[in-house]
Amino acid sequence: MVEEISNGDFTDLVKIIQQRYGYDFTDYAPASLKRRFTRFTGFAHISNVFELKHRLLNDAGFFQEMVQYITVNVTEMFRDPAFYKTLREQVLPRLASYPIIKIWHAGCASGEEVYSMAILLEEAGLLDRCRIYATDMNAANLRKAKKGAVALKDMKDYTCNYIQSGGVNDFSNYYTAGCDTAIIDAALRRNIIFFQHNLVTDQVFNEFQLICCRNVFIYFNRTLQERVVKLFYESLTSLGYLALGIKESLLYNDERFKFEPVNAANKIFRRKV
Repeated sequence: MVEEISNGDFTDLVKIIQQRYGYDFTDYAPASLKRRFTRFTGFAHISNVFELKHRLLNDAGFFQEMVQYITVNVTEMFRDPAFYKTLREQVLPRLASYPIIKIWHAGCASGEEVYSMAILLEEAGLLDRCRIYATDMNAANLRKAKKGAVALKDMKDYTCNYIQSGGVNDFSNYYTAGCDTAIIDAALRRNIIFFQHNLVTDQVFNEFQLICCRNVFIYFNRTLQERVVKLFYESLTSLGYLALGIKESLLYNDERFKFEPVNAANKIFRRKV
C-alpha cells in the first residue's frame, strides 16, 4: 500500500484516467478521492505510485476494478426512513396528478434505493404509470442492480427502515429469500430502466417529475455540484422535485434560487416555475 500520494502524483492519476478512459474526476473533492486512491493501492497490493500509473496506462481491466472500488457503492433500502415517509406524504400525492410519472435515480449504486422507491410507488398505486430511470457511472454497479439481489443478512435492518418510513405491509412479500441473498420481486422491477450515465460528462436525456441523487454530492467539489444541479434543473418539469442526501445542501449553490424547499430537514426541493 502506498503510504501517501503527493499532489503531483494525484493530478497525474486524474489526467491518466481522463485521457485514457474518458472518466473525468477533475472536480471531485480531492481529499476524499485521494484517500480512496490510497486505499485502493492496499486492496490491489500496489507498493508505489509508479506501479499504479503503469497499471492504469496498460490494463483496462485493472482500471475497471479501480473504478468499482473508488466510486460510490454504499447504499441501503429505505435509507433515512424519514425521507421516505416525506415522499409518501408530501411528494407522491402531488405526482399522482400526472398521467405518466418519470423519476430519475442518479448515482443509483447497486439499486437498493431504487427498489425502495418502487415499493413506495406500488403501495401508492402509482407504479404502473411510472418509469424509473436508474443510472450510475459504474457498469458493475448497474449489473448488480439489474439482478435485484440484496444481501439477506441486511433484510432485518431494511425491514425496520421500511416500517419507520410508514410501511404497513409485510416487507417479506417484496422479496424471495435464498441461502444468503434476497431477490426483489420481479413485479417491482417491471418499470425500472437501468443504464450508464455520467453526471460529470453526460447531458439531459429526458424530462422528470422527480430526481433523486442522494449522497453523491458529498464527493463533488463546489464547481461540479453547481454543474450537476444545473443539469437537474434542466431535467425537471416545472414544479418538479429534487431530492438530495441528508448531509447535502443547495445552500452555497448558485442554482439554489431556482428551487424552493419542500422539506428542508429531508433535503427535498421543488423547481420553481
